[in-house]
Amino acid sequence: MIKIKTAEEIEFMRESALIVSKTLGMLASEIKPGVTSLYLDKLAETFIRDHGAVPGFLGLYNFPNSLCMSPNSQVVHGIPNNTPLIEGDIISIDCGALKNDFYGDHAYTFEVGEVKPEIKKLLQVTKESLYVGIKEFKIGNRVGDVGFAIQKYTEDHGYGVVRELVGHGLGRKMHEDPEMPNYGKRGRGKKFVNGMVVAIEPMTNLGTRRIKQLSDGWTILTADGEPSAHFEHDVALIDGKPELLSTFKYIYDALGIKSDEEDEFRKQGLVH
Repeated sequence: MIKIKTAEEIEFMRESALIVSKTLGMLASEIKPGVTSLYLDKLAETFIRDHGAVPGFLGLYNFPNSLCMSPNSQVVHGIPNNTPLIEGDIISIDCGALKNDFYGDHAYTFEVGEVKPEIKKLLQVTKESLYVGIKEFKIGNRVGDVGFAIQKYTEDHGYGVVRELVGHGLGRKMHEDPEMPNYGKRGRGKKFVNGMVVAIEPMTNLGTRRIKQLSDGWTILTADGEPSAHFEHDVALIDGKPELLSTFKYIYDALGIKSDEEDEFRKQGLVH
């Protein structure tokens, strides 16, 4: 059952989402060749706790760390380790934070040094598909409209859209109704209503959409070993339109990137 949030609850969720946003922004300055994902994980845990929140993933379903760290052909749910990142890697960092009994949860795929042009394009298209999907999260639409939009955009570029892993509702639990697939048919699925909060998160593979799982029970890989990209935002439905609770602004500030991609989805400035 979909849990509708009050205006006050949405503001609590915005606060949690922005802690995640700031954590990812802090990490953006630390990601470079030679750094390990386990080192980044420890930085993130300290940062989240210092901001009055609890790491949302640590212990969730018995996950052993604060961040899901998924480099290169890993799609999602990678476990941090002591393997140094190298020039040309990409790494998806998925982060969660729990504050005031509500979760924030979003993700960004980072470049490590200079990456190949075809991989840079994969990241660009995957991130663009996120906003293509967010535009469809509005009154009058259904779950399938978001999935259809993301699928069409990414498949038109020749990429594989992961089916087995999906976005989700968000609130007092990390995973709530409805599931938000990155594929689908227009007009199908649950209807959107004001007060819904969802995590929309395209997972796009350079090659086949097919995946496999490592024996650790967590790490998801592309079946063909090609790279995968993952971007995620927390979005509330307010007055019939999507409003971002999370932001990539802190990442962009750290990396010196100028962007207006979020402007149409934000009625109020980042005041937290």
